[in-house]
Amino acid sequence: MTTLTRADIELLAPAGDWECMRAAVANGADAIFFGVEKFNARARANNFRSEELPEIMAFLHTYGVKGFLTFNILVFEDELRDAQKLIDMCIDAGVDAVIVQDLGLVKLIREMSPDFPIHGSTQMTITSPEAVEFTKPFFMERVVLGRENNLKQIRTIGEQAKLPMEVFVHGALCVSYSGQCLTSEMWGGRSANRGECAQACRLPYDLMVDGEQKPMGDVAYLLSPKDLAAIDLVPELIEAGVTSFKIEGRLKSPEYVANVVSKYRAAIDKYFDGDRSKPSREEVRELQQSFSRGFTHGFLEGTNNKKLVEGTFPKSRGVYLGKVERIMRDAVTVRLDAPVKRGDGIVFDAGDPTKKEEGGRVYDLRRHGVKIEGEAQEGTLIELVSGRNDVDLRKVHVGDRIWKTSDPALDRRLRASFETDKPYRVFPLHVKVSGKAGEPLHTIWTDVNKGTSIEVASELELELAQKRPMDAALLEEQLGRLGGTVFQLEQLEIALEGDVILPIRELNRLRREAVELLAGERPKPPVYTKYNVDAFADAQSKLSPAGKHTAALTGSEAELTVLCRSLEQVEAAVQTDASFIYADFEFIKQFPAAIAAARQAGKPIALATPRIHMPNENGYHANILKLQPDAILVRNTGALYYYLRARAAQPDKPFPKLIGDFSLNVANHKAVKLFLEAGLDIVTPSYDLNIQQMVDLLEQSQTSHMEVVIHQHLPMFHTEHCVYCTFLSEGTDYTNCGRPCEEHRVSLQDRIGMSHPVRVDEGCRNTVYNAIEQSGSEYIRNFLELGVASFRVEFLEESAEQVHEVLSLYRDALDGRITGTQVWRTLKATNQLGVTRGQLVK
Repeated sequence: MTTLTRADIELLAPAGDWECMRAAVANGADAIFFGVEKFNARARANNFRSEELPEIMAFLHTYGVKGFLTFNILVFEDELRDAQKLIDMCIDAGVDAVIVQDLGLVKLIREMSPDFPIHGSTQMTITSPEAVEFTKPFFMERVVLGRENNLKQIRTIGEQAKLPMEVFVHGALCVSYSGQCLTSEMWGGRSANRGECAQACRLPYDLMVDGEQKPMGDVAYLLSPKDLAAIDLVPELIEAGVTSFKIEGRLKSPEYVANVVSKYRAAIDKYFDGDRSKPSREEVRELQQSFSRGFTHGFLEGTNNKKLVEGTFPKSRGVYLGKVERIMRDAVTVRLDAPVKRGDGIVFDAGDPTKKEEGGRVYDLRRHGVKIEGEAQEGTLIELVSGRNDVDLRKVHVGDRIWKTSDPALDRRLRASFETDKPYRVFPLHVKVSGKAGEPLHTIWTDVNKGTSIEVASELELELAQKRPMDAALLEEQLGRLGGTVFQLEQLEIALEGDVILPIRELNRLRREAVELLAGERPKPPVYTKYNVDAFADAQSKLSPAGKHTAALTGSEAELTVLCRSLEQVEAAVQTDASFIYADFEFIKQFPAAIAAARQAGKPIALATPRIHMPNENGYHANILKLQPDAILVRNTGALYYYLRARAAQPDKPFPKLIGDFSLNVANHKAVKLFLEAGLDIVTPSYDLNIQQMVDLLEQSQTSHMEVVIHQHLPMFHTEHCVYCTFLSEGTDYTNCGRPCEEHRVSLQDRIGMSHPVRVDEGCRNTVYNAIEQSGSEYIRNFLELGVASFRVEFLEESAEQVHEVLSLYRDALDGRITGTQVWRTLKATNQLGVTRGQLVK
């Protein structure tokens, strides 16, 4: 891999408002990512207004900083025109790139502009070289890799795919793969794919093992990861080929932004100065102070399930001070793990964050009863005196952990970095001066950083000097008076003929004119090609002039397909009139038996890929091809690229049909078209669509090539974090866990007593399924009218008998013998789980 230089590396900072943006610029960010009021994955942030885009970009470009707009959500059919308007505004304002999740939006942007930069969001679940290759026809400028990629994989992706890589280095971790979390949508109608994450991973759960609750002590937050902090891995990240270091935090404070950006700026600069030393303990503590649930390297050094989740608290704690050793009338005794001073905020952690915790300000510090002035240092045994009305020490216990939750002095120092009248940064100028008596003074001013030059001549002519001619010292003093501007004089080249002079006031006027012209050059936005296009020009409306649907089908024309997760279910399903079988097993060794059962019954069968594709995992897909299924259920773009390439390599041989699953996040007709044009035979819409959004999509799409899932347990979390390994094993990953997943069945019981099954795939990734099935049976008639010819029923733990019953009910509903309402009501009575209509509720 090519060795990266300091200029190749970008420090990318979050900004939820103007204060955060100023904090980021003032502390050394090279680029900022931000959202406006619509279409971004932080709907709860203050965000900016789209009308502010020109002002935002002018501010950033003045300081040589790039601005990327987050457009990292799915876009529904009825939003495409608004999305187009916002992209149009971005192009006009000179936004440096948009960060996009929705491939349908990527298609629209490329129709609007061939050169407007697009960054593939981490929400695209890009985790392999093949997934990067899939994006290349859309000329994306860079990709944001999944947080689950380790350093070795990052290097492999960079070397093979040769596209700039952006990697998260600091901030909150999602336990689920980004773009693959449906929990908020399922439980609260607030989709993570729509910027409305309800953070269900931060809730407490009971661990159920084979139906029995496992005692876990004070560990209750089984899915709540620590926060990512990779500041000590900066050298390794640069050497792995990472070009953009991304800091999470558009919901965080400006002090957080100032703190984290300044620390990573220093770490990057230190590396290029030849210093590979780790950050100091004080630097790490300051990072913890701004926000920390405990720090982890995440997956960057590989999977270590024991280090990712502690499980005892779900929120920021700050800096650990130590444990209560003794409780006095007005104070507690603690041996300090970190410095503390008067005015710092503290909280006492008794091990149950669901209950009210005692906390407040440090009122005083004592040692052996004697007051301590200033800061008490690490290792000291001191008495922490609580505020008179802050803490009820009767509720504090010996052994409680003490955390420093705030440091007002640190906050003041951080605010001072961006609450200033001075420019946030200055740029070097090279000035060339020439002329002779009887002619104007001619100057050329070059903004070295931006590479632009302007010329300014004096209004007065140079005169022969009678006493003191202009020399280098005088010119440097007058032309270098650039305080209050974003410039500083770095180099002055003088080419004057003879002893000449110009009035000081004219030199000052000339300097002011030059600075004004240079400042006007700095915010000039990049210019992109732009076409006027109709977002719906490629839509396939099914309405006739009379207003009737022209693609309508009858139930007898529709196929009922079934996805099975056990061999028993396959053997039951092949005995029904289901048209097509999907095998989605935890272990690939069971696939041959499933194929044999389907072949014997004369049923076509598809094998499902995992939802994630990592570097060097193509052996799984090669095995699928060796088994020669009738179709493959493709769940990610990396796998899709692999199969498309394999098909192209043998164009004259039969090849399995390629069916795209829900996890490709198809939410609009442009995404449908993109995947069909790429080579899929059938597309499954995203689970994020409610009934109206689903109807809107189907009305504009080629429904003869689409399948709708009408019955399933929603897969909520899909995660690299293995619950089995973490809590049922002494091991740290699949190499040493002892495979408890082969002996036990685990589920997570929520606060209302619902147990959500946790299943493992061939790659040892976990999927948490919703305990309650959901059914779209009430909308079968709507879908038939729109020309949907394939309806899928998915099973999880159902018996052979239940498979027969459920499929019989759906066939009756398709054929019109019973209503859709009767289907889900009957199922509710039969399986006693209850059924919610989930994402198909208006």
